[in-house]
Amino acid sequence: MGSGAGRRISNELRAYWEGLRKGRAVPPRSEVNPRGIERALEFSFILERVAAGMGRFRLAGMHLNDLMGMEVRGMPLSALFAPDGRKKIAEITEAVFTDPAIAEVELCAETGIGKPEMMARLLILPLTSDFGDVSRALGCLVAEGEIGRTPRRFEVAGLRMSSIETQAKPLATAPAPLDPDLLEFSESQTRYGHASSVTPSAPKSPGEHLTEMTPDERRAMFRVVRTPD
Repeated sequence: MGSGAGRRISNELRAYWEGLRKGRAVPPRSEVNPRGIERALEFSFILERVAAGMGRFRLAGMHLNDLMGMEVRGMPLSALFAPDGRKKIAEITEAVFTDPAIAEVELCAETGIGKPEMMARLLILPLTSDFGDVSRALGCLVAEGEIGRTPRRFEVAGLRMSSIETQAKPLATAPAPLDPDLLEFSESQTRYGHASSVTPSAPKSPGEHLTEMTPDERRAMFRVVRTPD
């Protein structure tokens, strides 16, 4: 991968995401079309938030598979990071979903036998799910340099976070407490199984019962009986 390719590809993906917004704070996952990111598709991925700080690959381009030497779909994003870098990438991932925010991350790969120096750029852009919560993300990871022996894992070398003003529903929020003033309008509940707590009303006489009925209801109580002539 030539020099500057990571910036060019991430800029193209960012521009595509911005186009999807159409005045909205965060675009929906359902509107992401692979045809719109053909040149970035090899480096792109879709994340799903499965736990606090954890995003799992729902889809991933071949470049990510090449870096790991295996299929990464279904794996967490943190699998691409060295143990020392996993806490940081978890914090970044969580901020993307909960703020929400855009994350632009510069990465450096671990080196060793058969693992030459390698730099990479990571971009994570929030998306909403079908339920309207920010629990999906579109992103790309572009490494520049020889991959060498796999798997290649990274550490965070630089970070830029950009918060987004949003009206999208927050994820996993607790129910709002009841307003005490609203409780005055709630109906009282009769506790099941405590008949003694309910005072029975006195039975009505037949005359009182008929008086309260409508004419149609009174007519329905009578039937015509035919007798032999």
